[in-house]
This record gives sequence, structure tokens and C-alpha cells, in this order.
Amino acid sequence: MSSSVALSSPSAPFLKPRNFINGRGTRIINPVTRSLSFNPIRFSSQKSNDLISSSSNGVSSFCGPRSSSSWSSIPSLVSSDRENNKKDFRIKATPVPESAGAGETAQEKSSGLMQTLQLGSLFGLWYLFNIYFNIYNKQTLKVFPYPVTITTFQFLVGTVFVLLMWTSNLYKRPKITTSQLVAILPLAVVHTMGNLFTNMSLGKVAVSFTHTIKAMEPFFSVVLSSMFLGEVPTLWVISSLVPIVGGVGLASMTEASFNWAGFWSAMASNVTFQSRNVLSKKFMVKKESSLDNITLFSIITIMSLFLLAPVALVMEGVKFTPAHLTSVGLNVKEVFTRALFAGLCFHAYQQVSYMILQRVSPVTHSVGNCVKRVVVIVTSVLFFRTPVSPINSLGTGIALAGVFLYSRVKGIKPKPKTT
Repeated sequence: MSSSVALSSPSAPFLKPRNFINGRGTRIINPVTRSLSFNPIRFSSQKSNDLISSSSNGVSSFCGPRSSSSWSSIPSLVSSDRENNKKDFRIKATPVPESAGAGETAQEKSSGLMQTLQLGSLFGLWYLFNIYFNIYNKQTLKVFPYPVTITTFQFLVGTVFVLLMWTSNLYKRPKITTSQLVAILPLAVVHTMGNLFTNMSLGKVAVSFTHTIKAMEPFFSVVLSSMFLGEVPTLWVISSLVPIVGGVGLASMTEASFNWAGFWSAMASNVTFQSRNVLSKKFMVKKESSLDNITLFSIITIMSLFLLAPVALVMEGVKFTPAHLTSVGLNVKEVFTRALFAGLCFHAYQQVSYMILQRVSPVTHSVGNCVKRVVVIVTSVLFFRTPVSPINSLGTGIALAGVFLYSRVKGIKPKPKTT
């Protein structure tokens, strides 16, 4: 059964009634013209062998009944079969709001915009917390040169923050097994050492110089991955390491605050942090719902506190007390306040970093980390008024450009060989 459109118009002068006379002399009215009348557009149902619809260039034409031999000489515009009129039907379409599709698109655009704003806010917080950490930490280490104690205090602040987050149900408290703790232990060890060496470097040299040296992290990442994971770097990756090494060397030769203790501490920080990344791949922790990135970082923070606290007592003793600070002529409230803010920002910027890593690819995270290092270097130079020579600025710029290039070429995957 098919549907056709029947049209009738009073302005068709060539359609005149034509009568016929049969053999008996009786006039017969043409049954076709008899049914011609002015009818509005209507839908009528006819059999597919009665009406044939043809289409050309998007325009449909409707023809009358087709005989077995030829087409009818006069097109039938309106069905004369009154019984067929009884089969007429009307199509009632359910109205669809024109704004339905547009509203759905607008909702998707709004959702995408909100996600972009949230990601941008996280990046802003990541940079802001890192800037304040470096400023407050440097101020504390200037007057209290005990990096092991300061690092332990920062892990203590982070541990308290994690426990409050778990007890207040701000984040789900994980269920950790002994096997998982054993797998996480190597990560906690290198994490502890990496932060300790960073604080040792910050206590000896300028913040800008420490972060310039730490720009060599990609170099150690490539070397350690090649040694322990068997990953062969591509030519593009090796090429990006040249400006990194050259830029750091150029900046080191012209650094006003240069000393070997600060230099090698920053280098040791690079080795330990990149060892952590290698261990993360080599000793895979089971992927369970209770062990996402944020939970893993929280557990590492608590384990780092228990690992470093005994070392601090043995190496530096109990020095971070009001009595000791007063005895050496320091403002207790000022030192504690700066150390507390440094500890909070220390934990906050690393927590936010893991939150960003859950939302973006590792390559995007590396690019963001490169930009963060630039922001930290510039703000620390302006805040502490660190003297920077033109050659030092050039070396730092070349090293950071190499880091940015490395973060881009790292995401390029070699094309599979076709046989």
C-alpha cells in the first residue's frame, strides 16, 4: 500500500467535460470528468499498481491508472472511485520543538565549556601552589638550614591533610593489602629522596637555578628507561636532549649563586624522581578502584613520613621547636607560619598535579609541567630579585625550549612497518 498526493485545480482550462454517445444514441457523461471538482490537497490510499510515482531531480510526479498496454490519454487527478474515498486517511504528525536539537547541542557545548574551565582552574592552582611553595620554602630554609627536618615536616603536614580527608569522607578511604604496600614501598623511597634532594638544593642555590637544573629530568628519564626498561629512544627524542643539556650547562657557568652542593643535590633529585617513574612502570601496582592516582600519592606521602622521620632525628636532632628557634634568635611565629604554608602548598600542588594527570594525557601533562617551570623561574627571579646575566637567561631559555620540544616529540609514535 502506498500513499500518493491527489491535486485538483479549478484553473485548468484544457480539462473540459467530454461526453460520449453509445451505439443506442444515448449520451454518456465521461466518468473521468464527472468526478472532477475543486478539492483541496488530500492524501488518498491506493494500490501500488494503480498509481505510479516517478521522481526526477527531486520533483515528484504522480500519474493516473496504468493499463496493461499503454498510459491513459487523460490523466486522472482525482480518484473517481467513491469507495476508495472511504479509505482516505489523514496523517497527524507529532509536533517536535525546533529548539530540541539546538538545546541538546547547547547542553553539550555548556558541558564542554565547564570541563575546560575546570581543567584551566586546576592548571592555575597547580602553578599558584607551586609558586608559593618555592617562595615560602626558600624563606624557611634561609633562616632554618635543616632540609631533612623541613622535608619531614612537609610530609607531616601532608599526612595530616590526608587523614582529615579520609575521616571526613572528602575522599574514599582505601583498603590496602600487604602486597600492595610492598609494591608501593620502592616508590615511596625514591619519592622521599627526590623531595629531600630538592630541598637541599633550594637551601644552597637560588630557586631559579634549582629549577633550571631540574629541567634535565628528560635526559635522566631517557637514560634510565633505556637501561632498565629496554626502551630505545627515537632520533627526535635524542635531538631534543641536546638543547636541554647545553642550556643547563650554559646557565650553570654563569649562575651567580652556583655551588657544587646545590648543583649535585638538584641532579640527585632528577635521578631519584625519574627512578620513581621507571619503578612505576617496572613494579606495576594492581589497578583497583581504591588505588587511583590520588590515593597512591596519599599512601606514598604517609609512608615517606615514616621513612624520613627517623633519619631527621639521627642527622639533625630535634631542632624544629620554639625553644631552639628562640635560642638562635628567630621569630617562632614567622618561621612556623612560613613552614606550615610551604607544607600545605607542597602537598596541594602535587595533589592537583595528580588530578590533572587523571584528566589529560601524559604528553599534555609534560607540556604543562614545562610551562610551570618557566612560571616558577620567572616569579622567583622577580620576587627574590635574583641577579641574572644575559648568558644565564639564554642558557635557561634554551634548556626550557628543549624540554618543551621533548614533551612534544615524546608523543610521536613510530609508524608500524608494513610488509
